[in-house]
Amino acid sequence: MTAYDLLFAPFADYGFMRRALVACLCLGLGSGPIGVFLMLRRMSLVGDAMSHAVLPGAAIGYLVAGSLSLTAMGLGGLVAGLSVALLSGMVSRVTSLQEDASFASFYLSSLALGVLIVSLRGSNIDLLHVLFGTILAIDSPALYEIGAISTVTLAVLAIIYRPLVAECFDPGFLRAIGGRGPTYHFLFLLLVVLNLVASFQALGTLMAVGLMMLPAAIAQLWSRNLPSMMAIAAASATAAGYLGLVASYHLELASGPTIIMTAALIYGLSIFLAPSGLARRYFPRPHLNG
Repeated sequence: MTAYDLLFAPFADYGFMRRALVACLCLGLGSGPIGVFLMLRRMSLVGDAMSHAVLPGAAIGYLVAGSLSLTAMGLGGLVAGLSVALLSGMVSRVTSLQEDASFASFYLSSLALGVLIVSLRGSNIDLLHVLFGTILAIDSPALYEIGAISTVTLAVLAIIYRPLVAECFDPGFLRAIGGRGPTYHFLFLLLVVLNLVASFQALGTLMAVGLMMLPAAIAQLWSRNLPSMMAIAAASATAAGYLGLVASYHLELASGPTIIMTAALIYGLSIFLAPSGLARRYFPRPHLNG
């Protein structure tokens, strides 16, 4: 087998592989930087909770469309995710519950409700598609939607970059100068939900956050500079998507889990090889004499 057959033939021969690759590229460009900000804001597990919160809306979209229409399920997931985010924030402000606790409560309820809805009207195969995604079944409308979400994400991040960074590192300073911290927080949560909806269509609710948080963790091991971290996260997410698709094609494995496992493998290697990893800690470079 030549290098062409191994690395390029699957995408040259099959349209569904090309669409899956473009979807991975768009997801990497949008979700990677969002994951970095989630990690800086110590909201990593909140992102995981919100990825499950889109399930009831996706299930209702499935019932309305009568099939696994990714567009209908994506719109339903967007409404459900935003509703959970707003309700969680509201509960944390009017009660003694912290925001992460209210997120956990709502996401568990949403996950159970979504599974019940799909189970009542669909088959086990439909439920598996909702939970684990169908990246090889991405059609043109869904691909346009994913691309649009990635474009909007990058554009909005460019606009609110400075106040978002200020809110991450010193929210008190932003309040002191009259900055609209809650507005930027809502815009950021909107971007998180949008990217989870895009990832949901490809990877399902159980793994939608995978291309968001694993690349962010990889980036944090390799860099301490925020723009570099965002670039590394996007690049590692894209690389995991490409290598995962190649591996799943040749080894006849499920594409979505293979992509996430590829990202996990890159993360594992980074733990040992990155400047902040174990190799540098246990095998430090000798100091220069004199």
